[in-house]
Amino acid sequence: MRHIAAFAAPALLALSLAACSGPGPADGTSPTDGASATDAVEAVPSARPTPAAAASEASPAVPAANVIGLEGLGDLRIGEAVPRGSSWTERGAQAGDACRTVSSPAYPGVYAIVEGGKVRRITVGARSDVKLVEGVGVGASEAEVKKWFAGFREEPHKYEDAPAKYLTAPNAASGDPALRFEIGSDGKVGLIHVGTMPVLGYVEGCA
Repeated sequence: MRHIAAFAAPALLALSLAACSGPGPADGTSPTDGASATDAVEAVPSARPTPAAAASEASPAVPAANVIGLEGLGDLRIGEAVPRGSSWTERGAQAGDACRTVSSPAYPGVYAIVEGGKVRRITVGARSDVKLVEGVGVGASEAEVKKWFAGFREEPHKYEDAPAKYLTAPNAASGDPALRFEIGSDGKVGLIHVGTMPVLGYVEGCA
């Protein structure tokens, strides 16, 4: 009996181990034959982004060409000279030497005012599809403007009847670049100005 018990114990242990390990591959080899435990772990697809994906996530978004901001539009910057070799240039008759206007065929319906050799204001007009990053452009309603830009100072329009008006950013008086909207008698944006005072408040181009 002692011999049977001695034989049965190892046999039972072997059966128990086999049951715990589960069935192996059909060829009888171990899943990790010829590979380390580390290799087996690395074989599982990783959730980490690939180097290319990581680089893409880290790259800053490139602003759209038709988006205007307080800094300017494209290569035309508020407070800086018109870039040499750019498409922005004087066209047509000018009011005088002190104040000049420039435009670019790349931005129909847009012009800029240059005083003292620097860009002081950029104006977006009716023929332009240039918009602010908020999506507000010429043709937007006054309500849409106020949705994004609350607290703007209201002034009656000089040439159009109410509800036409000017909406000027509260920080305009500080001398920093600011926004100014011209709302037409139809209650929609007719012009968008970005620039610094006093040029930001000009109502007739260079005047």
